[in-house]
Amino acid sequence: MPTGLIAALDTTDAAQAKQWADAVAPHCGLLKLGLEFFLAHGANGLRGITQRPIFLDLKLHDIPNTVAGGVRAVLPLRPAMLTLHASGGAAMISAARKEAEKAGAERPILLAVTVLTSMDTEALHSIGVAGGPRQQVLRLARLALDAGADGLVCSAQEVAMLRDALGDGPTLVVPGIRPAGADIGDQARVMTPTDAARAGASWIVVGRPITQAANPALAAAAIAAELEAAA
Repeated sequence: MPTGLIAALDTTDAAQAKQWADAVAPHCGLLKLGLEFFLAHGANGLRGITQRPIFLDLKLHDIPNTVAGGVRAVLPLRPAMLTLHASGGAAMISAARKEAEKAGAERPILLAVTVLTSMDTEALHSIGVAGGPRQQVLRLARLALDAGADGLVCSAQEVAMLRDALGDGPTLVVPGIRPAGADIGDQARVMTPTDAARAGASWIVVGRPITQAANPALAAAAIAAELEAAA
């Protein structure tokens, strides 16, 4: 099965998000809306795009009771995927999973964020984390999956390691993807769509190379075709 494409609609402009969504949805399995959009427009803004499968990237991180409440609050929006920080700990993730189960078959896939793709070894050391991204990713991945997460958000550079360590079960969603020759922006650890697919990514997340392209629909279609060819 080909690796799926998620288009990141990173904007506070609801009309722009809707325009991008209309253009790229035929070529993407999911559309990602994150903290930036959600803080600007809340649940009502999200409802304007919820006729399509949504990856709601809020990266929830708080005490277990508060995160459970956050999950409860977004369940009526029926997100297909929802993120939370693995560094919140096992109790927090378990509380989120328990609350998500109340949605039954329509519950979102819970994805634990391990190490942000903007962070490298130096950045981790600056906040007191020993070792590099690979060690921290694996440590948090095992904690999160044991606590009830369905999968992980991780750098493409850790996908092969995670597949070797954890098997084919977890859903691995990979941001920081840039087509060959694209500007890497603020991402410290990036990979091309083909390389991410071959490494074992379940889904890749692509933002600016699609949304800032002269023709977002063509850009999304080209990446989707690349993923199909890599399968």
